Amino acid sequence: MHAWPASEVPALPGKGADLQIHDTATGGRVTLDPGPVARIYVCGITPYDATHIGHAATYNAFDLVQRVWLDTKRQVHYVQNVTDVDDPLLERAVRDGQDWTELAERETALFREDMTALRMLPPKHYIGAVEAIPGIVPLVERLRDCGAAYELEGDVYFSVESDTHFGEVSRLDAETMRLLSAERGGDPERPGKKNPLDPMLWMAAREGEPSWDGGSLGRGRPGWHIECVAIALDHLGMGFDVQGGGSDLAFPHHEMGASHAQALTGEHPFAQAYVHAGMVALNGEKMSKSKGNLVFVSKLRHDGVDPAAIRLALLGHHYRDDWEWTDRVLQDAVERLARWRAAVSRPDGPSADALVDEIRAALADDLDAPSALRAVDRWAALQQSGGGTREDAPGLVSRAVDALLGVAL
Repeated sequence: MHAWPASEVPALPGKGADLQIHDTATGGRVTLDPGPVARIYVCGITPYDATHIGHAATYNAFDLVQRVWLDTKRQVHYVQNVTDVDDPLLERAVRDGQDWTELAERETALFREDMTALRMLPPKHYIGAVEAIPGIVPLVERLRDCGAAYELEGDVYFSVESDTHFGEVSRLDAETMRLLSAERGGDPERPGKKNPLDPMLWMAAREGEPSWDGGSLGRGRPGWHIECVAIALDHLGMGFDVQGGGSDLAFPHHEMGASHAQALTGEHPFAQAYVHAGMVALNGEKMSKSKGNLVFVSKLRHDGVDPAAIRLALLGHHYRDDWEWTDRVLQDAVERLARWRAAVSRPDGPSADALVDEIRAALADDLDAPSALRAVDRWAALQQSGGGTREDAPGLVSRAVDALLGVAL
């Protein structure tokens, strides 16, 4: 599966500081100090509907992580998956009378278009669950053979008790885990499981549903969590720098994935930091496909909204905060974009060296994009008042905003 084209990232003088970021597993801030190549895995979409603002906010957060790392003169090895076979996708295809593969391909293509328009840097490896199945099957077999998994009526489940570190990612109590498992694709009430929280690794073939050769597992398809584990281990290995996604993935997805990997390898941790973006609401409720209260990036673009304004609307909120999308949020971003473009269109202006330092410092401080935006606002206000004569200033501001914030002026 191919990703989307990369936009050019302008080079800036000097280099940025190492990123300090909130780690869900420790509940506090950690300083990330990758080697020459920083490694990040971000969980991708289940392509049964178009990219909504909640998706865009999440991918914007991890695009900033990449940009901070690039500004420290590191390379970035970024991996993202596509869950192109799963219950929600199959259910939507049946509901709409569509072939599930055609639905997945269409929505994945639209996602690529949205990411390109928003200037999100693409992953080096963009892997679909279906294409990963040949690498998933041996991992499930290994977990079963070492006693970390068991069969139940043809299905294969992971035993959470096989990982002594289970629970360390989300830091939730057992009852909360059980409730969230039921809400987020688990089956804690199924009779015969060793532990209600045990997640499925391999689902035996069901009539009318797609299935693949699972070797000694029989025909079937993979569970959600093992998909990402197989892709991450294959392309990044254990102990990569950041596991990222929305806050609703901390449990069960990232918790279970970490335990799968740790049981497979005997190593800990799966990732050095678990970073989660907040949820975006509309009309007082979390924006989600199940509720249908969605604002689609493609619809905004079709209506003539500049993708740079959409990106500024996302950047106006701290990535960890839950916030609400409104017409006012978008209008404020449109007006900000106009002010910035007017400011950099002049032939000279106030020195921008300090501004670049401010943007870098804000982003290194747990991706504080709102503070970075306010710093650019202050420079634009000085520019409007005729506060400088540096001929290189507008160009440097434009390059910095593009390189660090992903906004083309």
